[in-house]
Amino acid sequence: MRKKLLALLLVLTTTSALLAGCGSKEETTTTEDTSKAQEEVADEGKTEATDGSVYYLNFKPEQAEQWEGLAKKYTEQTGVEVTVVTAASGTYESTLKSEMAKTEAPTLFQVNGPVGLASWKDYCYDLKDSKLYSYLKSDDFALKGDAGEVMGIAYVIETYGIIYNKALLAKYCELPDAAVKSADEIKNFATLKAVAEGIQAHKKDLGVEGAFASTGMDSSSDWRFKTHLANLPIYYEYQQDGIGSTEAIKGTFLDNYKQIFDLYINNSTCSPNLLSSKTGEDAASEFALGEAVFYQNGTWAYGDIAGNDVADEDIGMLPIYIGVDGEENQGLCTGSENYWCVNKNASKEDIQATLDFLDWAVSSDEGRDCIANEMGFVTPFTTFTDEYLAANPLLSAANEYIAAGKTAVSWTFTTMPSENWKNGVGSALLEYAQGTGDWSAVKTAFVDGWAKEYAASK
Repeated sequence: MRKKLLALLLVLTTTSALLAGCGSKEETTTTEDTSKAQEEVADEGKTEATDGSVYYLNFKPEQAEQWEGLAKKYTEQTGVEVTVVTAASGTYESTLKSEMAKTEAPTLFQVNGPVGLASWKDYCYDLKDSKLYSYLKSDDFALKGDAGEVMGIAYVIETYGIIYNKALLAKYCELPDAAVKSADEIKNFATLKAVAEGIQAHKKDLGVEGAFASTGMDSSSDWRFKTHLANLPIYYEYQQDGIGSTEAIKGTFLDNYKQIFDLYINNSTCSPNLLSSKTGEDAASEFALGEAVFYQNGTWAYGDIAGNDVADEDIGMLPIYIGVDGEENQGLCTGSENYWCVNKNASKEDIQATLDFLDWAVSSDEGRDCIANEMGFVTPFTTFTDEYLAANPLLSAANEYIAAGKTAVSWTFTTMPSENWKNGVGSALLEYAQGTGDWSAVKTAFVDGWAKEYAASK
């Protein structure tokens, strides 16, 4: 598995020289190492370092190595120092607060949408005159301030749902008592439930450990349920009420949230009382090795499962059905919570260096190849022409639902009031799953916690 779970607060990139653009700004290098790196740059006929430098606080642990490699290439070409620091899973907001308090704060950071922007708008440089903004396909991918300032720009468009193993599902469909004869028949929660329970009942016949990969509730995995799964009841409440955000969620569809969560934990590769110790890597491994038929995750997970027991042609994705009227027309969950922001409090030189790095990252051959083919990102930039489209069967699945006219589920979880709210919901979900709490505590964390966190943010 290529994905490394991060146990420390930060994953700091270290190389033999600062010219390689990696590592903490507080790290030092030896004179011998620095001289060697400078000689290598000179030998390649590249320009020497400018006065400005870049410090990128990266949100995505699964792409840490790729960002570090891209930073190194940029430094080798330009001499501009690029430091990449990656926050451990689930710690980005607290890490950002800590790093922003330092003398050498990040020059490039990210927010997860309007709620995240509200906390950091005073740090955001106006990007309206930047080349990065000029490359955007649509203003739908920009976060704007009250006066029309471009405060953040989305850099990746992602899709998630229920990833499934086509070969194993086809094997189930061949059973005499199978609830369906093909995956195309799974168009609502009732059918998904019948299929999952059928797989669980025949898991020995199918050679699997469970219908669903483990619903791990440690910090490397719980975001899949306290954030991504929780998006569904919020989305449908917003749709019903004709709103795009609220300071007081009602919890109209929490019973639907409960039934999909119950389906996951009761038809899984492990007992619910083991979920506190199950990780994101465990779930990815279970699916990649053919031990589970279903696995809730997104397009970014392809790198974790590719090259194992599941062939690319056997990887598909279903919508997350929760039992809402009309969900037969529902597509996958598509959107972004990854918006680049440039720190306006950085020096003029560092701001320019950061803007130049972003321009290079999304327009150069090296940058586009890394972002599309190594990171597997779909971007909102016009610079990513056909030769720079990620090869990913999960992206193909997403496109199939769009082509079929299905309505994509928007990422309403960007309106969740805080990370503290998510943690409260996650804790209540775990207690419920383990049998040490009941569903009423989840409802309280969801509804009362929402109002409390919004009130606290004022």
